Amino acid sequence: MLCKREESDPRRCLADGRAVTACALEFFRKVKKSCRQEFDDYAHCLEFSSSKMQYHHCRKTQAALDNCMLDKLNIERPHLGYFSMPRIHHTERPKPKAEFKESYEPTPGLPDDFPREPARHGSRSYWYN
Repeated sequence: MLCKREESDPRRCLADGRAVTACALEFFRKVKKSCRQEFDDYAHCLEFSSSKMQYHHCRKTQAALDNCMLDKLNIERPHLGYFSMPRIHHTERPKPKAEFKESYEPTPGLPDDFPREPARHGSRSYWYN
């Protein structure tokens, strides 16, 4: 989640994680109560119709599940590309501080007296054919 990356401390995000988990469990309980057969048919079709779980083989069972979800739970399937659209998340947490370094220290080199073995497979300055 975004909270975990922004806060750099997973303990601060436990309450948010619990809320997300509770929401997901409640959603699947509603689906199980209302559209269990259609959901199981769609999952079975996805699992056994192809080895890569391609959903274009299961359009009929997907349509049945979509109709059941719309009729009984009033949830409509989002359009293609909905979940890849950028979103702005509004939260009560303060905005994290950007921690950028102004300049980086140069990488230290090896000392001159460091033992160096000859290259095993030739030089890297040209390619062998």
